[in-house]
Amino acid sequence: MSTNDNPPEEPMGSELPPQEQPEQGAQREAQPARPDRPARPAEAAEPVESAESAETAPAEAAAAGQAAEPAQNGRQRLAEGLWPPRVSRAQLIVALLLFVLGLGLAIQVRSNSDSSALRGARQEDLVRILDELDGRTKRLEDEKQQLEDQRKELESSSNQAEEARRQTIEKERQLGILAGTVAAQGPGITLKITDPKGQVQSDQLLDTLQELRAAGAEAIQINGVRIVAGSFFSDEGGGIGIDGKKITQPYEFKVIGKAQDLEPALNIPGGVVQTLEKEQANVAVTRSAKIVVDALRAAKQPDYARSSTS
Repeated sequence: MSTNDNPPEEPMGSELPPQEQPEQGAQREAQPARPDRPARPAEAAEPVESAESAETAPAEAAAAGQAAEPAQNGRQRLAEGLWPPRVSRAQLIVALLLFVLGLGLAIQVRSNSDSSALRGARQEDLVRILDELDGRTKRLEDEKQQLEDQRKELESSSNQAEEARRQTIEKERQLGILAGTVAAQGPGITLKITDPKGQVQSDQLLDTLQELRAAGAEAIQINGVRIVAGSFFSDEGGGIGIDGKKITQPYEFKVIGKAQDLEPALNIPGGVVQTLEKEQANVAVTRSAKIVVDALRAAKQPDYARSSTS
C-alpha cells in the first residue's frame, strides 16, 4: 500500500478553532494563582497622567514648599507692619495735635522751673522781697491818690485858674528834679563801691542804677554826675564813663528815696551787693536822713518835639 493512501497527520502545533480560544482563556483565568508568584494588586498599577495635571504639578509643589516654611514671629510681623509706613490723613492730624500739646507742656514746665529760683532763698530774704513789692505797690497807689486829689481840687476850687497855676509850679519842680535841672534833698542812702582789682564794669553799675530806680529812687548822683532818664554808661581806660564824663573809683551813689526800700533792694539774694562782691569789690550802704543831690544838668531844648497844646 502506498504512502499516498494514508491520511495526512495533523501537525502538533496547529491552532484550535476560534470558538475554542475563549474557553481556554477562561480556563487559564480560573486557575488559582501560584503560591510562588503573588498577584499584583490592582491599586499598584500606575495611572496615566494627563497633560493638565503635569502642568499644575510645579505650582502645587511650590505651594507645598511655602506651607512648609516656618511661620513668622511677632517681631517680623511688627516690622513689616511699620515699614514702609502707611500713614493716613487722620493719623497725621493726631500726630500734629500731640506735637502741639507736647510743646505747650514743655513751655509750661520751663516757665515753672524759671519761677523756682526763689525756692532756695531763706525766709528772711523772701520776707524782704515781699516787703519791697508791697512798697512799690504802695508808692503807685500814693501817686494815683495824689493825682485824684489834684483833679478834685481843680474841680471844687472857687478860683480854678489860681489852683491850676499852683499845681503847674509844683509839677514843674518835680519834673525839674527828674530832669536834673534843679537840686534836691531828702532822706535816702549812700552807696560806696571800692574796686581794688578793677573788676567792676559799666554794665554792673548800670544794673545797680536800675535796681535803685525800681526800688523808688527819686534823685541819683554818681561821683558828681547827675543821673537822668537818658544817662548812659561806657567803659573807659582805667574807669567808667557816664554821659561821656569819666569817673574813677570809689564809685559813690547819692540816692534820695525811702531808705527802708532802697537798702533791702540792694541786698536781695543774687542782687547787686552779692554780684559786686563776687568781683572782689567792697560795698558799703549807709542810711541818712538828709541826702543832698546838687549836681545839675542844663535843660536841653528839643529840636523837633513841640507841645501839642500850644
